[in-house]
Amino acid sequence: MDDMAEPVAHPITVAIERRIDPSRTVEATSWMQAGTDLATGFTGFLGSGWVRAGEGSDLWYMLYRFRDIPTLEAWEQSPQREWWLDSGRAFASEVRVERRTGIEGWFDASFATHVERPVSGERSDAAASTGPIQQPIPAAPPRWKQAVAIWLGFFPTNLLASWLLGFVPGFGDWPLVVRVLFATLLLTPIMTYVVLPRVTRLLRPWLHRAG
Repeated sequence: MDDMAEPVAHPITVAIERRIDPSRTVEATSWMQAGTDLATGFTGFLGSGWVRAGEGSDLWYMLYRFRDIPTLEAWEQSPQREWWLDSGRAFASEVRVERRTGIEGWFDASFATHVERPVSGERSDAAASTGPIQQPIPAAPPRWKQAVAIWLGFFPTNLLASWLLGFVPGFGDWPLVVRVLFATLLLTPIMTYVVLPRVTRLLRPWLHRAG
């Protein structure tokens, strides 16, 4: 009997919603950036960032992405992260946490999938007493809309890359498999971190519109 195949590891994106004391905005800005900088030193880290809901809003959103569950848990259970959380308790309280897997996370509405209780060390008093906020969860866009969005990003990106690579001396003489390998290695991170997030943001009203 063949051995069972090892489970495929999927990158995990964690989205955290926090309330920040408006009078401590300057400190909170440095604090959020410090958390991002700390995470970059951990194995499996794939990127992170944070945004504010609006200039006058006390809601701030932070996202970070790791290669798989074990590397994510290594960060979340680390003493460095615990120290960082302790340093922000005076002005930051967590509202809710969401984990997403796979490329479909780009298409989900904000906090549109599984909502968890705040992890240990990040729970606000309100969250501890009432649990996470539960709201209706909008469905992900149809597969055909996702395919259209990906194509709209990939076609011009691939066209531009093909044109630019034509100026590389001798590139056209490389074996086909080497040219394709080089192009995909170049375009995959550009699509994942630059093109696809912008395309889905521009198309979000259409992606989530019924029909």
